[in-house]
Amino acid sequence: MAKPEPVEPVSLRVATFNVSMDASNYLPNDKLVAEGAGALTHALADQHPQIQAIAEIIQHVRPDILVLNEFDYVPAEQGIEVFLKDYLAHSQRGESPIDYPYYFIAPVNTGEPSPFDLDQDGHASGVGNDAWAYGNYPGQYGMVVLSKYPLADEAIRTFRNFKWKDMPGALQPLKPGTQEPWYPAAAWQEFPLSSKSHWDVPVMVGDFALHLLVSHPTPPVFDGPEDRNGRRNHDEIRFWADYLQPHLSDYIYDDQGRSGGLAPQQRFVVAGDLNASVESTDNYPGTIAQLLQHPAVQAEPTPTSAGGSAHTPNNPHAATHTAGWRKRADYVLPSVYGTRVIQSGVFWPTVGQPKADLVSERQRSSDHRLVWVDLQLIAAE
Repeated sequence: MAKPEPVEPVSLRVATFNVSMDASNYLPNDKLVAEGAGALTHALADQHPQIQAIAEIIQHVRPDILVLNEFDYVPAEQGIEVFLKDYLAHSQRGESPIDYPYYFIAPVNTGEPSPFDLDQDGHASGVGNDAWAYGNYPGQYGMVVLSKYPLADEAIRTFRNFKWKDMPGALQPLKPGTQEPWYPAAAWQEFPLSSKSHWDVPVMVGDFALHLLVSHPTPPVFDGPEDRNGRRNHDEIRFWADYLQPHLSDYIYDDQGRSGGLAPQQRFVVAGDLNASVESTDNYPGTIAQLLQHPAVQAEPTPTSAGGSAHTPNNPHAATHTAGWRKRADYVLPSVYGTRVIQSGVFWPTVGQPKADLVSERQRSSDHRLVWVDLQLIAAE
């Protein structure tokens, strides 16, 4: 009997980038509710310099698979397809064009109106803090996956409608100094866990399936002593920690009607702006440790940059920072199973280096930096 042909390893670059391409970059605050939903479409049509800078960074780093956070959810032909065709497919300041034949977008919870006074200010506005996740209009702060490799479309799972109450031991916010729930019972019954969504997008890389686990948890701030955002952020990250362990994921269900988490011995990458840091006192204790200390996650080596280190020279964590506000917020975390890290980094040039102008200020590109990891996908050992 002939031996099976060995599976050749495949190397690729996986990245995440919070691109700040929501309407607050293109409109004044007083117009966000009324006009926000179309702002990205107009900015894309106008060859906006901030979007050109985002495209230049992507062309320079050249990921094979890329997660975009804060790319407003608009019709593909008015949003991501324009970005692909009119920006990434054209050289930006001498960089080579880049092509992503495959992409995935889906709705998010930000800006989706609720009928409840979720922030307890006496007024149920349906927007901002009274939306199911903070947003001035539906689709704000959306997400996109771009890939040079085919997506297993029928196997994609989304978890936008998973209810927070259905997570065992959920950190339900309480009114300060009491054991009384912060959210009314009727609201808690409907409350989604995901502030945007959670996606499991399998990418077919040669003979390997690589599960891209994408999310963008709510920032753990902009609340009060009830810590409703910090607790949600914790549980949005806990979702992936449980999803990766079959004995903990039985409670999970997706928007397609399927139950359970990731099957054993699967290659994956957790990628996105997780809004959590080992440095942050705003995060609920232990939040990011749920992934950084997870037995299935390869958390080292940590991506670093000279620019981050120079930005906050007295901070020992500065080289790992991924945001201009001096924290590590964005992550590309591969599986222990079936992957080997070759190298990694954060796109953050120091002053005087080529491309440093792209990160010189928030308005130039984004307040976040692109984070990348070069992986080798390998057969099971």
